[in-house]
Amino acid sequence: MRRNLRYTALAIATGVAGVAQPVSAYPIDCAILLCLAGGFPPSAECSAAKAVMIRRITPWPIEPPLQLWNCPMGMSSQVASIIGTVDVGADGLTPDIRQYRDGIEIYHVIRYVTYSRDEGRTVTDHTKVGKYDAVGAFSWHGSNYASGPAWLGDATGGRREPIITCVNGGDSAGDCGGYGVVGYENFAGSLRGVAMRTKDYLNNDHVTWAPY
Repeated sequence: MRRNLRYTALAIATGVAGVAQPVSAYPIDCAILLCLAGGFPPSAECSAAKAVMIRRITPWPIEPPLQLWNCPMGMSSQVASIIGTVDVGADGLTPDIRQYRDGIEIYHVIRYVTYSRDEGRTVTDHTKVGKYDAVGAFSWHGSNYASGPAWLGDATGGRREPIITCVNGGDSAGDCGGYGVVGYENFAGSLRGVAMRTKDYLNNDHVTWAPY
């Protein structure tokens, strides 16, 4: 496994920056990138890389899971033009590297469900989704657990339920000629934690749920 990681590091580093280094010389974010691409195969290096990634997404505070600005694989667009590598974005990465960063989906779920005789079931949802922008900066944005992707419901032990509404209105108010399923939403009780999905080079999904 150690030899495979070195070969992968050589291929990635040569394609991006024209310089290869042994894996042992890389900062942890280079190891995270390599192991992420391989689906975190069993090894001491990848176990350590995954542990750091999970620690970063476990409050508090929640850090970006992959911090490629700490990995000496990127380059400026000016340097890219000098050496003839034109397919480099504003973040200093090529598309084949960027796909792993942008393939990370991360949700910070804060959801409370309460019941009362007067109001029945009440849901308070402060879920946020983390995203990287074009220059590689990470930020949080408002979201909602119910309207999140199906994998989020599976990761948190929830379930998908159909959204049923009137699809054939009647002639008078309150009269519906027919109901239909117009979509699905996640359903669960109270939740607090961070859910993350990553993709490897074969496009396989790898999901982590870190409750707290």
